Amino acid sequence: MKVANSLRSLKTRHRDCQVVRRKGRVYVINKTDPRFKAKQG
Repeated sequence: MKVANSLRSLKTRHRDCQVVRRKGRVYVINKTDPRFKAKQG
C-alpha cells in the first residue's frame, strides 16, 4: 500500500479506484486490482 501526500493522482490510475474516508484517514481502494491501494494520514 502506498502512503501519499495527495490521493487525487492515485485515484486516476485505474477506473475502479474509489476514495473512502475511514477513521479520519483517506484511502484509495480498488476491488478489481488491489495493487492500487493507497492511504493518507
